[in-house]
Amino acid sequence: MNRKFFKSGNGWALFISKTILELLKVNPETDFVEMQMENDVLKIKKISSSQQP
Repeated sequence: MNRKFFKSGNGWALFISKTILELLKVNPETDFVEMQMENDVLKIKKISSSQQP
């Protein structure tokens, strides 16, 4: 799946489809995610509720 960034305020955003959110079991209204870079790969994972701020 190829996606392009789009301008959002002073930064850039990436559209994540509902299907991907469901696979990650992420509720975008309540959950937090962690982003990591490894060898030019962006990894996104859900943070467990005990780790959320």
